Amino acid sequence: MKKILLVCSAGMSTSMLVKKMQEAAENEGKDYEVEALALSEAETKVDDVDVILLGPQVRFQKAQVEKVANGKVPVDVIDMQQYGMMDGERVLKHAESLMK
Repeated sequence: MKKILLVCSAGMSTSMLVKKMQEAAENEGKDYEVEALALSEAETKVDDVDVILLGPQVRFQKAQVEKVANGKVPVDVIDMQQYGMMDGERVLKHAESLMK
């Protein structure tokens, strides 16, 4: 099972996107676990995930999260348009491209 971590300010605004991504994965028959956490909690999950995606509102924290990830997992920012449209399928594809 692949694990995807979404990070935002409080872990709340990404919860709808988590559901959309989970639905997209299930529709494609993929075994993924998608979780959303606040930036302050993300550090505790670095060793347990395969990729970390930041919400656009915390993109300025990317360098900090990359430092914590220490090259163990890829870290990137979710496209603002995909985030705004809650496009779980496209965000999932982006996460998959980073995990390869």
